Amino acid sequence: MPDQPSPDVELLRAAYAAFNARDIDAALATMAPDVAWPKAFKGGLARGHQEVRAYWTEIDPHVEPTSFHPEAAGRILVHVHQLVRDMAGNVVADGHVGHRFTIESGLIRAMEVSPLPPPDQGA
Repeated sequence: MPDQPSPDVELLRAAYAAFNARDIDAALATMAPDVAWPKAFKGGLARGHQEVRAYWTEIDPHVEPTSFHPEAAGRILVHVHQLVRDMAGNVVADGHVGHRFTIESGLIRAMEVSPLPPPDQGA
C-alpha cells in the first residue's frame, strides 16, 4: 500500500536519521557486520563496521532522502540531496544523487552511489 512504508524503507529512514545525527553506532546497527559501503569521496570500498566508521570520521555529510523506489531482489533506490563537507568545513559535494541499497535479513548489506534517472522517465 502506498501510504504504508515497507520495513525496508523504515530501516533506511532510521539509518539516514542516525547518520545525520552523527550517531554512528545507531547507523551501523542498521547494517550487516560485513556491509560494503562506497568511499565516494576517496575512492574504493569500506567493508564492515570498523572501516565504515573510520571513513565516516573523515567527512561531515548531511544527506536527506527525498524519495524511495523499491526495485527487485531486496534493492531500493533512494533519491537524496547531500551536502558533504570535509573536516575543515569546506564543501566537497552539494547535489542530488541516488543511493542504491541492497537489504538482506532486515539489514543493509551494501550501498552504491548512482546517478539519478532523467526526470522524464516516469515517477
